[in-house]
Amino acid sequence: MSPSGAAAASASAGDYVVSMNAHSSDEAERRLEFDELVAQYEKRIFNVVYRFLGDYEEAADVTQETFISAYKHYANFRGDSKVFTWLYQIARNLCINRLRRRERQRHIRIESLEQMTDPDDDSFTTRDIADWTHSPQQVLEQKELHQKILAAIDSLPIEYREVIILREFQQLSYNEIVEATGLSLENVKTRLSRARAMLRRKLEPYYRA
Repeated sequence: MSPSGAAAASASAGDYVVSMNAHSSDEAERRLEFDELVAQYEKRIFNVVYRFLGDYEEAADVTQETFISAYKHYANFRGDSKVFTWLYQIARNLCINRLRRRERQRHIRIESLEQMTDPDDDSFTTRDIADWTHSPQQVLEQKELHQKILAAIDSLPIEYREVIILREFQQLSYNEIVEATGLSLENVKTRLSRARAMLRRKLEPYYRA
């Protein structure tokens, strides 16, 4: 190989090393940025997913899937929307897939729920109930109200539950809900109004008691 050819080969190899080092540096920086993103938004995404699905372990799985998917597409995130909105859209799609899967299996669960257990059966087991005898009455009432509100929200159809979660739990503005869900502003307001009316009806017996 001529001196000029060797020099060119050496320069090419050097460029490749520099390129690889730059790529490694960029990848490390990307991972650091993403780790910070996870630390900042993981809890919020989990809370939303948990309210959607109502199952702790399933919510943890979907949250993990959300960030795995987000990392794979992180390079394509241009910042056109807020980070939470972007992550929420990923989580929302995963939740919808899970709920559709549940719907397909619903007849199995209903069949199981309709089977009454005989208390005299040896296989019958009871759950321990927390003893509130020595707890202040106000604490008990607040806990009961909180549980009833969450149960009422969980019982809402998914399209109404979603907007309530985003508005009341995540404190998103109407415009942010529009961006996150793809609904029109009018639809967001309509669904929120209907969801609140449903909740009032569901909780009315408790307030009357």
